[in-house]
Amino acid sequence: MKITIVQGAFLPVPPIIGGACEKIWLRLGQEFAAAGHEVVHVSRAHLQLPKEERVEGVRHVRVRGYAAPASIWKLKLLDLFYSRRACRVVPRDSDVVVTNTFWSPLTLSARLRCKAYVSVERMPKGQMRLYRRARLRANSTPVASAIRRELPAKDYDRVAMIPNPLPFVVNEPFDDREKRPVLLYCGRVHPEKGLHLLIQSLRLLDNVWPLRIVGSWQTDQGGGGTAYKDSLVQAAHGLAVTFVGPVHQMEALNEEYRAAALFIYPSVAEKGETFGSAPLEAMAWGCAPIVSDLECFKDFIKSQENGAIFNHRGSEAVKNLAEAIRPLMRDKMLRLSLAHRALSVRTTHSAHTIARMFLSDFAAMPHSQSC
Repeated sequence: MKITIVQGAFLPVPPIIGGACEKIWLRLGQEFAAAGHEVVHVSRAHLQLPKEERVEGVRHVRVRGYAAPASIWKLKLLDLFYSRRACRVVPRDSDVVVTNTFWSPLTLSARLRCKAYVSVERMPKGQMRLYRRARLRANSTPVASAIRRELPAKDYDRVAMIPNPLPFVVNEPFDDREKRPVLLYCGRVHPEKGLHLLIQSLRLLDNVWPLRIVGSWQTDQGGGGTAYKDSLVQAAHGLAVTFVGPVHQMEALNEEYRAAALFIYPSVAEKGETFGSAPLEAMAWGCAPIVSDLECFKDFIKSQENGAIFNHRGSEAVKNLAEAIRPLMRDKMLRLSLAHRALSVRTTHSAHTIARMFLSDFAAMPHSQSC
């Protein structure tokens, strides 16, 4: 097959300035190429990257994009401008055109619209009914349900649920001696991630471990802004909390996962959280995960089996999070039991495994010239 991947207007590929979707589809494109398919990856141009190159069997084509604006309306407009440029370089003989941008399925040429494979990485907001001929892929069970709610029942068979893969391969055995008494969060530093709950919960714990917060607070990288970060710093006064900032190099990020004993992801984004790539990545490095009670996490985290889930809703949220952290700090055997079971994601969510699921789904799509 000839597979073209079209990514968004605001982050380049490879993800030199971040982007969970960008690093996932970079890895999947390489897996598709390794399986013998022709792969073209269209993404935002960047001064550090050539306009065209071939890497790991994938042909990269880059077109002019933008820094992400604060206004959602301006973002959608810029995405439209970018999508029109990006779709003009999509090879006309593509068998599948994978995209996670809002406009690309609509700005593809008429002959390619039935080849569109829309990867829905966020909760849909009414646009699914616009993609009348496209295959619709959800990255989690709740996203699949949300997509179906926007479609007539006759179109439910156009929806597939395929989880996100790990963007790396972990070949080394798990060594618990590398683990340090450290709490870790990786992700955007934004109010919807519940970091205020996490910092408040630390004050309810005795002999609390240091907390490392890895991620960007800059608004152009999806963060909550400097004022929000400063409010967290003030809330953490007197606690051993380190704001590391963004870490875009995979090797450096993996070192954070390798060293930390507990990974905490207290998201409160009821409609914004769709998968949870950071908890998945942490599990692959033997971090016992603690996550909020959002449905998307339950696709791969089972409470008291391979992680812990706390109720983030209501007035007891801070207390609930502290009670989830406390036993895992105190009881090393319990913590290691969860961590060892968490390691199964190395297989279940490997890029190789997930790429095969995508290729099977691609093969079921119409590939004739007329569709």
